[in-house]
Amino acid sequence: MEAILQVKNLNKTFKLSRKQRKLEGGAAYKRAVDDLSFTAYKGEIFGLLGPNGAGKTTTLRMLATLIKPDSGDAVIDGASIVADPYGVRSKIGFLTSELKLEDFFTPNYLYDFFSKLYNVPEETATARKNKMFSKFGIDKFAEVKVANLSTGMKQKLSLVISLVNDPDFIIFDEPTNGLDVLTAKTVTDYLVEMRGEGKTIILSTHIFSLIEKLCDRVGVIIDGRLVALDTLANLTAEKNLEDKFFDLYKSVKGEMQ
Repeated sequence: MEAILQVKNLNKTFKLSRKQRKLEGGAAYKRAVDDLSFTAYKGEIFGLLGPNGAGKTTTLRMLATLIKPDSGDAVIDGASIVADPYGVRSKIGFLTSELKLEDFFTPNYLYDFFSKLYNVPEETATARKNKMFSKFGIDKFAEVKVANLSTGMKQKLSLVISLVNDPDFIIFDEPTNGLDVLTAKTVTDYLVEMRGEGKTIILSTHIFSLIEKLCDRVGVIIDGRLVALDTLANLTAEKNLEDKFFDLYKSVKGEMQ
């Protein structure tokens, strides 16, 4: 298998606010990601599974070069997130629930704007837009302002815009969060389709069924540490994923007490 992502000993610590310190037992700092290492291969969906606050989003934001690690590195298709963040950004797509589309603009305008940012040739951008808008039903709303779109349509538009450069490496943070069942199925079906095209997808979620439906390999992350990493088949050989996760969770929390 061809490795397209190599994560090497990533660490990230945040200074806590006064209010956060009370929640963390008085600690002034929180290590969000603790010496994290893993590899992802071409043409697979790799899942990061963990509860809220486990460090999943921080990890993905470091991979997307939105924040810098305190130490460690990750190399995506030959580009280092530390030494070559611009090279990384040219190779990836990144979708997060935190992506906010400007209410005043239309899907047509936003797609064209981001295509130009990525220097996508006009003919290619137009053909890709027509294909993606049709696939996700955005074509009927292409000239409707974002403010007037449904939540599901905004999420689908965010997905399409995050893939405007047709990347081979895609990062999704909670890709179905807040979506209705029909929109969620549209998104998950497309993730499977992209895997079939040889693209590599890293997704974070706390939803067991999403991991079971989509992922080839899974990393379980708790309190910033990777506590398990294996194929989905191996992880669930003796117990279902939910039971396996809670066994790991109890074990980790027991070690910390």
